[in-house]
Amino acid sequence: MQVFRVISFAISILIQLAVLISIIIWFNRYFVVFYGISILISIAVVILILNNQMNPAYKIAWIIPIMLFPILGGLFYLFFGGNRMGKKTKVKMESILGKTTENLKDDGHVLEMIRQQSVEAANQSRYIGKYSNYPPYCNEYAEYLSSGEEKFKKLKEELKKAEHFIFLEYFIIEEGIMWNSILEILIEKVNEGLDVRVIYDDAGSMTTLPYGYNHKLEKLGIQCCVFNPMIPVISKKLNHRDHRKICIIDGHTGFTGGINLADEYINEYEKHGHWKDAAIMVKGQAVWSLTVMFLSMWDYLRGTSTDEKQYPSCREFWDSDADQLNDGFVQPFADSPLDQESVGEGVYLNFINKAKRYVYITTPYLIIDNEMITALCMAAKNGVDVRIITPYHYDKWFVHSVSRSYYNTLIASGVRIYEYLPGFIHSKTCVADDEYGLVGTINMDYRSLYLHFECGIWLYRSSCLLDIKKDFLETAEISQEITTEEQKKISWGTLLIQSILRVFSPLM
Repeated sequence: MQVFRVISFAISILIQLAVLISIIIWFNRYFVVFYGISILISIAVVILILNNQMNPAYKIAWIIPIMLFPILGGLFYLFFGGNRMGKKTKVKMESILGKTTENLKDDGHVLEMIRQQSVEAANQSRYIGKYSNYPPYCNEYAEYLSSGEEKFKKLKEELKKAEHFIFLEYFIIEEGIMWNSILEILIEKVNEGLDVRVIYDDAGSMTTLPYGYNHKLEKLGIQCCVFNPMIPVISKKLNHRDHRKICIIDGHTGFTGGINLADEYINEYEKHGHWKDAAIMVKGQAVWSLTVMFLSMWDYLRGTSTDEKQYPSCREFWDSDADQLNDGFVQPFADSPLDQESVGEGVYLNFINKAKRYVYITTPYLIIDNEMITALCMAAKNGVDVRIITPYHYDKWFVHSVSRSYYNTLIASGVRIYEYLPGFIHSKTCVADDEYGLVGTINMDYRSLYLHFECGIWLYRSSCLLDIKKDFLETAEISQEITTEEQKKISWGTLLIQSILRVFSPLM
């Protein structure tokens, strides 16, 4: 059923594209005026792109095809280009995000506590607070989960303890051992009278869930919304996806990270070799930020206006025993395509630019812009130990080829690149100087940084930072370091393909 839906969707889009191209060509062939108008549109679009605030690499990726095909290029950009949502959608979303800001008012005392320890750390936290509207918290519990299996076990334990509500927001949900086990718990909790809600992305779950699966969940008593349904109509809206992975339990326990609710994430079946991933569990006041994040998305999708005041009391349910608390700071944050600020990229750049001793990064995709390349290379040239782990076994060959196209530049500057030999590494983590860390859903690629709704947990002087570092070093030991000598063995044909794909990587 899922395969049929994907094939039908693809055929429908291709037919629409063919019809659109045919109409444009026909008009240009028989109407000189339309031909001239098309050329003028393409020229105007190029000028528009050049003066836009979008990433320069994204500009180049569009300008080249427009110049090669001036008759079609400008019109195609108007249909599919840009990274902004439609005006109505954006207005609707911004009104809800206004409520988010209202519900996350911060008196600045935690930021002042950070400033007393480090001005640089306070500056990083201030940036996140200003541009994502999510404040920092102190005296929270944070636990790093270094595998899907570990997260699955902990998630089930915490779900069974739920007494008031459970909120799940995931890019991918797939019927199988992992999801079915969780679903059983959700049904039990619904029968106990709990408020259980689920959000899943339609593109992410298109091949893993039957069409209309949300109605099945609703019949079970689980409220469910589908983010941006994949309607077979050409639209730039299809670009924007909800890539978050969030679970919130009673407002006091929250999970996020790279792990979706599907069996490959817990290695119940082999997909691209051994699947390496990571997540983080937080407990305490910081989970309120995740709760507001979820409810904002829920209200947007459901067309409702939730009174968040009914949830803050849930923040007190967790017994904040002093011996459970970390001595550091945590700051959950969201990133979205609603504005011109790429908060996720800003967090990465702050880590890299401020690092004094080391920066260790894991990412499944390494498709980065000039700013990120410059930051990584400069840090390495300055003597910072910069290391990145990417997959050896890929899930998309063309994306993996683009990732490898950056290796030469990075390695030449002193950045150490590793490929995870046992299989596919999907975790999105960063740790620096034993002081800063990030665990979240944000890949180092254009889609995550500019087009998707994402989230992460910024960490400062949390004890779990050493666990992130330990996991990185252990993963590096079973990975292959890419050397300059190996890069020289790559054929010119492969290098050519990588170079061409790299130009259009922002559109992938």
